[in-house]
Amino acid sequence: MSKLIVITSGKGGVGKTTTAINLAAAINYFKKDVLIIDGNLTTPNVGLHLGSPEVPVNLNHVLLEKADPIEAVYEHESGIKIVPSSLSIKELKKIKPEKLKEFKNDFKKIAEYVIVDSAAGLGIEATHAIEMADEIIVVTNPELPAITDALKTVKLAEQMKRPILGIIVTRVKRNNIEMHPDNVKEMLEAPILGMIPEDIKVQESILLKDAVVHTHPRSNSARAYKEIAARITGKEYDSSIDKPTLWDRWQGRV
Repeated sequence: MSKLIVITSGKGGVGKTTTAINLAAAINYFKKDVLIIDGNLTTPNVGLHLGSPEVPVNLNHVLLEKADPIEAVYEHESGIKIVPSSLSIKELKKIKPEKLKEFKNDFKKIAEYVIVDSAAGLGIEATHAIEMADEIIVVTNPELPAITDALKTVKLAEQMKRPILGIIVTRVKRNNIEMHPDNVKEMLEAPILGMIPEDIKVQESILLKDAVVHTHPRSNSARAYKEIAARITGKEYDSSIDKPTLWDRWQGRV
Protein backbone atom coordinates (compact mmCIF):
# COMPACT_ATOMS: atom_id res chain seq x y z
CA MET A 1 0.00 0.00 0.00
CA SER A 2 1.33 3.44 -0.94
CA LYS A 3 2.19 6.00 1.73
CA LEU A 4 2.11 9.79 1.44
CA ILE A 5 4.60 11.55 3.73
CA VAL A 6 4.56 15.34 4.10
CA ILE A 7 7.88 17.01 4.94
CA THR A 8 7.25 20.23 6.84
CA SER A 9 8.94 22.65 9.22
CA GLY A 10 8.04 25.35 11.69
CA LYS A 11 10.21 27.90 9.89
CA GLY A 12 12.07 28.32 6.63
CA GLY A 13 15.78 27.81 6.10
CA VAL A 14 16.16 24.63 8.16
CA GLY A 15 16.77 22.30 5.20
CA LYS A 16 13.23 21.09 4.53
CA THR A 17 13.46 20.93 0.74
CA THR A 18 16.97 19.46 0.85
CA THR A 19 15.65 16.81 3.23
CA ALA A 20 12.59 16.07 1.09
CA ILE A 21 14.76 15.55 -1.99
CA ASN A 22 17.44 13.49 -0.27
CA LEU A 23 14.95 11.37 1.63
CA ALA A 24 13.24 10.58 -1.68
CA ALA A 25 16.63 9.77 -3.22
CA ALA A 26 17.56 7.57 -0.25
CA ILE A 27 14.27 5.67 -0.38
CA ASN A 28 14.84 5.16 -4.11
CA TYR A 29 18.34 3.87 -3.23
CA PHE A 30 16.56 0.95 -1.55
CA LYS A 31 14.78 0.14 -4.83
CA LYS A 32 11.49 1.71 -3.82
CA ASP A 33 9.32 3.62 -6.28
CA VAL A 34 9.26 7.27 -5.13
CA LEU A 35 7.37 10.37 -6.20
CA ILE A 36 8.32 13.79 -4.83
CA ILE A 37 5.77 16.60 -5.11
CA ASP A 38 6.61 20.27 -4.71
CA GLY A 39 3.73 21.30 -2.45
CA ASN A 40 5.34 24.66 -1.73
CA LEU A 41 3.25 26.56 -4.25
CA THR A 42 4.40 30.06 -3.31
CA THR A 43 8.15 29.45 -3.34
CA PRO A 44 8.77 26.11 -5.07
CA ASN A 45 12.35 24.84 -5.13
CA VAL A 46 12.25 21.11 -5.88
CA GLY A 47 12.52 21.70 -9.63
CA LEU A 48 15.43 24.09 -9.11
CA HIS A 49 17.24 21.59 -6.89
CA LEU A 50 16.85 18.81 -9.46
CA GLY A 51 17.55 20.76 -12.63
CA SER A 52 14.00 21.18 -13.95
CA PRO A 53 12.82 24.67 -12.87
CA GLU A 54 10.33 25.03 -15.72
CA VAL A 55 8.36 22.21 -17.33
CA PRO A 56 5.43 22.18 -19.79
CA VAL A 57 2.96 20.72 -17.25
CA ASN A 58 3.27 21.17 -13.50
CA LEU A 59 1.32 20.84 -10.26
CA ASN A 60 -0.39 24.17 -10.86
CA HIS A 61 -2.00 22.78 -14.03
CA VAL A 62 -3.26 19.80 -12.03
CA LEU A 63 -4.76 21.98 -9.30
CA LEU A 64 -6.42 24.14 -11.96
CA GLU A 65 -7.77 20.90 -13.52
CA LYS A 66 -6.01 21.65 -16.79
CA ALA A 67 -4.07 18.38 -16.64
CA ASP A 68 -4.26 14.97 -15.02
CA PRO A 69 -1.76 14.23 -12.22
CA ILE A 70 0.16 11.70 -14.32
CA GLU A 71 0.79 14.38 -16.97
CA ALA A 72 2.74 16.48 -14.46
CA VAL A 73 5.13 13.64 -13.53
CA TYR A 74 8.73 13.76 -14.76
CA GLU A 75 11.41 11.16 -14.15
CA HIS A 76 14.84 12.11 -12.88
CA GLU A 77 17.79 10.19 -14.30
CA SER A 78 18.05 8.39 -10.95
CA GLY A 79 14.53 7.00 -11.30
CA ILE A 80 12.84 9.38 -8.86
CA LYS A 81 9.54 10.74 -10.14
CA ILE A 82 8.96 14.49 -9.72
CA VAL A 83 5.92 16.79 -9.84
CA PRO A 84 7.31 20.35 -9.90
CA SER A 85 5.30 23.51 -9.20
CA SER A 86 5.32 26.66 -11.31
CA LEU A 87 7.70 29.56 -10.64
CA SER A 88 5.23 31.98 -12.28
CA ILE A 89 3.99 34.75 -10.00
CA LYS A 90 0.95 35.30 -12.24
CA GLU A 91 -0.45 31.86 -11.42
CA LEU A 92 -0.32 32.31 -7.63
CA LYS A 93 -3.67 34.09 -7.40
CA LYS A 94 -5.39 31.33 -9.35
CA ILE A 95 -4.15 28.44 -7.20
CA LYS A 96 -6.24 27.03 -4.36
CA PRO A 97 -4.00 25.03 -1.98
CA GLU A 98 -7.06 23.28 -0.50
CA LYS A 99 -7.46 21.35 -3.76
CA LEU A 100 -4.19 19.51 -3.16
CA LYS A 101 -5.84 16.83 -1.00
CA GLU A 102 -8.33 16.05 -3.77
CA PHE A 103 -5.53 14.43 -5.78
CA LYS A 104 -4.04 12.41 -2.93
CA ASN A 105 -5.26 9.04 -4.19
CA ASP A 106 -4.16 9.85 -7.75
CA PHE A 107 -0.63 10.55 -6.56
CA LYS A 108 -0.54 7.42 -4.40
CA LYS A 109 -1.31 5.33 -7.49
CA ILE A 110 1.87 6.63 -9.15
CA ALA A 111 4.44 5.48 -6.59
CA GLU A 112 4.88 3.39 -3.47
CA TYR A 113 6.19 6.36 -1.50
CA VAL A 114 4.94 9.90 -2.13
CA ILE A 115 7.04 12.64 -0.54
CA VAL A 116 5.44 16.11 -0.40
CA ASP A 117 7.67 19.11 0.23
CA SER A 118 5.29 21.54 1.94
CA ALA A 119 5.59 25.26 2.54
CA ALA A 120 7.36 26.20 5.76
CA GLY A 121 5.51 27.62 8.73
CA LEU A 122 1.88 27.31 9.74
CA GLY A 123 0.19 29.18 6.89
CA ILE A 124 -2.62 28.00 4.65
CA GLU A 125 -0.32 26.15 2.20
CA ALA A 126 1.41 24.19 4.95
CA THR A 127 -1.89 23.43 6.66
CA HIS A 128 -3.48 22.00 3.54
CA ALA A 129 -0.37 19.93 2.82
CA ILE A 130 -0.49 18.50 6.35
CA GLU A 131 -4.17 17.76 5.87
CA MET A 132 -3.44 15.37 2.99
CA ALA A 133 -0.66 13.48 4.81
CA ASP A 134 -0.67 9.85 5.89
CA GLU A 135 2.31 10.76 8.08
CA ILE A 136 4.30 13.89 8.91
CA ILE A 137 8.06 14.42 9.17
CA VAL A 138 9.11 17.69 10.83
CA VAL A 139 12.51 19.13 9.91
CA THR A 140 14.35 21.39 12.34
CA ASN A 141 17.79 22.58 13.43
CA PRO A 142 19.24 21.84 16.89
CA GLU A 143 18.64 25.40 18.08
CA LEU A 144 15.96 26.62 20.48
CA PRO A 145 14.12 29.02 18.10
CA ALA A 146 13.85 26.33 15.41
CA ILE A 147 12.82 23.68 17.96
CA THR A 148 10.15 26.02 19.35
CA ASP A 149 8.70 26.55 15.87
CA ALA A 150 8.89 22.81 15.20
CA LEU A 151 6.86 22.21 18.36
CA LYS A 152 4.08 24.42 16.98
CA THR A 153 4.05 22.30 13.83
CA VAL A 154 3.88 19.09 15.86
CA LYS A 155 0.95 20.45 17.88
CA LEU A 156 -0.86 21.56 14.72
CA ALA A 157 -0.46 18.10 13.17
CA GLU A 158 -1.80 16.52 16.37
CA GLN A 159 -4.81 18.83 16.32
CA MET A 160 -5.44 17.78 12.71
CA LYS A 161 -5.09 14.13 13.79
CA ARG A 162 -2.15 13.51 11.47
CA PRO A 163 0.46 11.09 12.89
CA ILE A 164 4.03 12.32 13.34
CA LEU A 165 6.43 9.81 11.80
CA GLY A 166 9.32 11.62 13.43
CA ILE A 167 11.76 14.52 13.52
CA ILE A 168 14.80 15.04 11.31
CA VAL A 169 17.41 17.39 12.77
CA THR A 170 19.63 18.99 10.15
CA ARG A 171 22.88 20.99 10.15
CA VAL A 172 24.16 19.22 13.24
CA LYS A 173 27.62 20.37 14.29
CA ARG A 174 27.81 18.36 17.52
CA ASN A 175 29.12 21.18 19.68
CA ASN A 176 28.24 22.36 23.16
CA ILE A 177 25.96 25.11 21.89
CA GLU A 178 23.40 22.86 20.17
CA MET A 179 20.51 21.19 21.91
CA HIS A 180 21.15 17.53 22.74
CA PRO A 181 19.03 14.98 20.81
CA ASP A 182 17.46 13.76 24.07
CA ASN A 183 16.35 17.30 24.86
CA VAL A 184 14.93 17.74 21.35
CA LYS A 185 13.00 14.49 21.66
CA GLU A 186 11.69 15.43 25.10
CA MET A 187 10.61 18.90 24.00
CA LEU A 188 8.88 17.78 20.80
CA GLU A 189 7.50 14.54 22.27
CA ALA A 190 8.24 12.77 18.99
CA PRO A 191 10.87 10.24 17.87
CA ILE A 192 14.09 11.46 16.26
CA LEU A 193 14.38 9.76 12.87
CA GLY A 194 17.90 10.97 12.31
CA MET A 195 20.53 13.68 12.68
CA ILE A 196 22.00 15.15 9.49
CA PRO A 197 25.49 16.56 10.04
CA GLU A 198 26.60 19.95 8.75
CA ASP A 199 28.23 19.00 5.45
CA ILE A 200 29.67 21.19 2.68
CA LYS A 201 28.77 18.38 0.26
CA VAL A 202 25.10 19.31 0.64
CA GLN A 203 25.84 22.79 -0.74
CA GLU A 204 27.91 21.25 -3.51
CA SER A 205 25.04 18.94 -4.46
CA ILE A 206 22.71 21.95 -4.74
CA LEU A 207 25.14 23.60 -7.15
CA LEU A 208 25.21 20.33 -9.10
CA LYS A 209 21.37 20.33 -9.11
CA ASP A 210 21.04 16.88 -7.61
CA ALA A 211 20.64 15.11 -4.28
CA VAL A 212 23.76 14.64 -2.15
CA VAL A 213 22.76 10.97 -1.99
CA HIS A 214 23.58 10.90 -5.71
CA THR A 215 26.48 13.35 -5.99
CA HIS A 216 28.40 12.27 -2.88
CA PRO A 217 26.89 8.90 -1.90
CA ARG A 218 29.51 8.14 0.75
CA SER A 219 29.45 11.53 2.44
CA ASN A 220 28.34 11.82 6.06
CA SER A 221 25.10 13.54 5.09
CA ALA A 222 24.23 11.00 2.38
CA ARG A 223 24.79 8.09 4.75
CA ALA A 224 22.63 9.79 7.38
CA TYR A 225 19.76 10.16 4.91
CA LYS A 226 20.13 6.50 3.91
CA GLU A 227 19.91 5.47 7.56
CA ILE A 228 16.61 7.34 7.88
CA ALA A 229 15.27 5.85 4.65
CA ALA A 230 16.21 2.37 5.87
CA ARG A 231 14.13 2.91 9.01
CA ILE A 232 11.16 4.14 6.99
CA THR A 233 11.27 1.32 4.43
CA GLY A 234 12.23 -1.44 6.86
CA LYS A 235 15.46 -2.17 5.00
CA GLU A 236 18.82 -3.04 6.52
CA TYR A 237 21.64 -0.57 6.07
CA ASP A 238 25.03 -0.50 7.74
CA SER A 239 26.44 2.98 7.15
CA SER A 240 29.88 1.90 8.40
CA ILE A 241 30.25 -0.34 5.34
CA ASP A 242 29.51 2.70 3.18
CA LYS A 243 32.26 4.80 4.75
CA PRO A 244 34.59 6.43 2.23
CA THR A 245 37.97 4.93 1.45
CA LEU A 246 41.15 6.92 0.89
CA TRP A 247 40.56 6.46 -2.85
CA ASP A 248 37.06 7.96 -2.49
CA ARG A 249 38.52 10.95 -0.67
CA TRP A 250 41.18 11.42 -3.31
CA GLN A 251 38.52 11.26 -6.02
CA GLY A 252 36.41 13.87 -4.20
CA ARG A 253 33.44 11.55 -3.64
CA VAL A 254 33.03 12.61 -0.03
